[in-house]
Amino acid sequence: YISKLREFVKHEAEKNKSQWKTMGPAKVAVPSPNDFLQKRSKEPKLAPKKKEQDGEKLLPLSVPQRTYRPVIHIKKNFVNKNAVAVITGQPKKPRHFCVDTRQGDKYLLEPSGLVPKYIKKKNYGVIPKYVTRRNEEMKREEEEYQASVLEQLKKKAMKMLSDEERTNILKALKKNWEEVNHAFQGLPVLTDTRYKKMHKEELELKLKQLEHDIAAIEKHKSVYIAN
Repeated sequence: YISKLREFVKHEAEKNKSQWKTMGPAKVAVPSPNDFLQKRSKEPKLAPKKKEQDGEKLLPLSVPQRTYRPVIHIKKNFVNKNAVAVITGQPKKPRHFCVDTRQGDKYLLEPSGLVPKYIKKKNYGVIPKYVTRRNEEMKREEEEYQASVLEQLKKKAMKMLSDEERTNILKALKKNWEEVNHAFQGLPVLTDTRYKKMHKEELELKLKQLEHDIAAIEKHKSVYIAN
């Protein structure tokens, strides 16, 4: 038995094959023995220099030109020069050092940060501009607030106490507090009856109220009362 597709299968099997697919081409040109690698043959070569033609390069003149000025070397007396520089110069100031170990390790004191240079500034101790501006704004806002409060109080017919009246009221409140406190200190130690307990509680309430009123008046400089 011979298959009808034998030639087709053989053609498909040899379709993608070639002689040099894995092993390289079948025949390669062999290099000639005369073309061997020579020493320094791969280094870049510079272009050959062009020869100067006759008449292009001028010969140097033996006579100097009019604009030529010879360099005159003046002998200097460096000993006298150094002596004058030392006499007229300012003496060097001693540099301050800071020693931080007993072995004598030292470093310059000025750039170390230990010298208070900030007190030598021109603006040292001067209030910054933004603080002054902020204080002025706060003062203006406080004046505007006081003006608005006064206007509202005038509308509500409120009266502001003067300094003398405020002082008198404070003195009277403190005097009342002293009297109530004296009475409170005179209470018996044992409060076994109902009357004693009620009296003690009444004195404590009066003391708390007086302390509250005194603190409120001392805290606020301006006190307003209704007519």
